[in-house]
Amino acid sequence: MDAGLKRELEEKVNAGERLSREDGIALYESDDLAWLGGLAHQVRTRKNGDAVYFNVNRHLNMTNVCSASCAYCSFQRKPGEKDAYTMRIEEAVRLAKTMESEHLTELHIVNGLHPTLPWRYYPRSLRALKEALPQVSLKAFTATEIQWFEKISGLPASEILDELIDAGLESLTGGGAEIFDWEVRQHIVDHACHWEDWSRIHRLAHSKGLKTPSTMLYGHIEEPRHRVDHVLRLRELQDETGGFQVFIPLRYQHDFHDSRDGKVRNRLQERTTMATGVEALKTFAVSRLLFDNVPHVKVFWVMHGLSTAQLALNHGADDMDGSVVEYKITHDADNFGTPAKLTREDLLELIRDAGFRPLERNTRYEVIREFPGPDPDRRESPQPMRV
Repeated sequence: MDAGLKRELEEKVNAGERLSREDGIALYESDDLAWLGGLAHQVRTRKNGDAVYFNVNRHLNMTNVCSASCAYCSFQRKPGEKDAYTMRIEEAVRLAKTMESEHLTELHIVNGLHPTLPWRYYPRSLRALKEALPQVSLKAFTATEIQWFEKISGLPASEILDELIDAGLESLTGGGAEIFDWEVRQHIVDHACHWEDWSRIHRLAHSKGLKTPSTMLYGHIEEPRHRVDHVLRLRELQDETGGFQVFIPLRYQHDFHDSRDGKVRNRLQERTTMATGVEALKTFAVSRLLFDNVPHVKVFWVMHGLSTAQLALNHGADDMDGSVVEYKITHDADNFGTPAKLTREDLLELIRDAGFRPLERNTRYEVIREFPGPDPDRRESPQPMRV
């Protein structure tokens, strides 16, 4: 990138001016990660100061049986296949209750597109979970799942969302987005929910008062221009609804092995690798700079590793997700090496170690508890390397 363009982009960022598609592509072409990270950090500091948000959450996948066979997915199983499972509602509630003692504030629920489960299973599940855990927020279902519910129920998404909200739904999840551009999307997904339906469903959710996350799966067969296009579509929808709380870049997980049966279900594996740490940090930085109307950018540490997650906090991210405990969609895909669980104390240490002030939040990004920032004396002295 020449000095003139660099200066022009700096001036736009300093003035709070909206960046264009061409600006986004130019930022991805820059090899100066320190400069890029500095610009993104300036924006995240302007929006959120030295705060880093986290929550105490758990993921619940009630079934991995799925009618789709998306090219990148190692989570899905077909009916009758080894390790295919579907929980009875009572079983899901019993499992969720075991998490209660951890001061849980959010249950994150995503499932496969089960070919035979009736629609009523889903609102009944939410209602039972909410009755068992009234203090826990239910963040459940992707837009892809909502469209699947339309198919199996014959109901429109508006009625489906009304019933789910009545059963206890507080937010959709951001999944099913992957990459919206059809040039890429047609090669990676095997379901009928594309940009038109994904945006329609989130628009509906926002109109009903739900705040939702937005996501992007990066680092597979897409190019930087596809990432820019993806973010700008979301930015335009956010201009319309204001309903996105957070943007979450999700790093595509390249299969090393399937941890359960040794099969490699990822059909992209032979022609893909995983995005490097540098590429991940660049993606966070450019996303923060482009997505100027979303308040938060989250680094999902399970998909990035702890060190990259900490660095992302200096490249535009201001949210470390949560304690998680088990994330089958990733841990069934790889041996990337991230732990299965972080405690509240682990998250506090990671955030402080990166130089930030931890804030525990709920699903609505309301602050539950503030914690002291890093000890300045500790940071002035050499510390052991984290492994």
